[in-house]
Parts: sequence; structure tokens; C-alpha cells
Amino acid sequence: MFTRGVLAAVAAGGLAIGLVPSVADATPSSGVTATIISKSTIGRTDYVLREITIQPGGTTGWHFHDGTLYAFVKAGMLTHSGSNCKTDGVYRAGAAFTEPSGSDHVHVGRNLGPKPLVLDVLYVLPTGSPLSEDAPNPGCPFQ
Repeated sequence: MFTRGVLAAVAAGGLAIGLVPSVADATPSSGVTATIISKSTIGRTDYVLREITIQPGGTTGWHFHDGTLYAFVKAGMLTHSGSNCKTDGVYRAGAAFTEPSGSDHVHVGRNLGPKPLVLDVLYVLPTGSPLSEDAPNPGCPFQ
């Protein structure tokens, strides 16, 4: 499990940014803002630490990542669902979780709570990869 202390230590070392391409029929995010805290490239790996805020009712939109993500919930509550349309995690303040890489791990994050959700997220990606890749809704009744 990735702890806040480890996220802070990585942030102190610096991290790298990618871009987000669009995909036909992709589901857009809504109510999401993000700030780069730190970025770096070491060898063939980009590291990006971001603080992400999702407003109540907001969503990341369906997407996947080309590398592993490590996240820590600073405030609020994240409802995380996979392409099987089932909730695979509800994470509250103080919780940490990991998202695996690859297009076979399409998922969406939603803030179904009454308060803003704040996450610290460490992206560990192949050099030059986007932070996330948009994906169409896999047929779930929510976005």
C-alpha cells in the first residue's frame, strides 16, 4: 500500500507530465481540476504527482492508464467502478489504492458524496505516455 509519506517523499524528488488524447465516443470528465505538484523522468519512466479535486457529482469519465497509479484520498469519498459496471472500491479520506495499467483496466471515478473529493495521485508511466487515455462507456448506466 502506498502511504501519504511515500507520496510526499516522491514529490520532493520531482516527477514528469504527459498529455491526454481524445478518443471517439469517450466520456468526458466533469467537475475535475488538477494541479501538478511534482514531475520527473528517470530512465524510461515518467513520474507525475498531481492533486486532483472532483466536485460533488463529478466524474473522471471512463479511462485507463499506460502505467500504474498510486492514490491517496486526502478528503471526501471516491466511488471507483470497472468496466463490469460494478463498484470495485469506495475510498474515504485516509485510504490509499492502486490502479493497474493497461486498456483492459478501463474504469471511472465518481464523487457521489456531498463534499469535494481531493486525491494525491502518483502516475508511474512509460516515458512520453499520457496521464490517462479516454475510453467509451462500456455500457454502464452511469458515466
